[in-house]
Amino acid sequence: SSDVCSSDLTAVINNDQGARAQRLFAAVVLAALDDAIADDKKYGNGEEQIARWARSRDGREVLMCAGIDPSERCINGMMDFVKKGIRTSVALSREESERQAAA
Repeated sequence: SSDVCSSDLTAVINNDQGARAQRLFAAVVLAALDDAIADDKKYGNGEEQIARWARSRDGREVLMCAGIDPSERCINGMMDFVKKGIRTSVALSREESERQAAA
């Protein structure tokens, strides 16, 4: 019985570590979006910057580690997000406010 319990505990720990790693990579994606928004406001090239990053080997790897499919549809969505120019922290807090208001 202790073997079953320890294997269950190991699975929980590994799952938790995986979830933390995924959140860390998601934070990198949010930072890349914010950087592209800043570039867009300053130089007008944020959409191209985020698309170039997302199509790069490193960008694709980070997106996949964040649990995001690095498809062209995803890249177009990221470009649209950058075009709107709303920083990720603002967008996320608005979404949470709307979710709480609906509940």
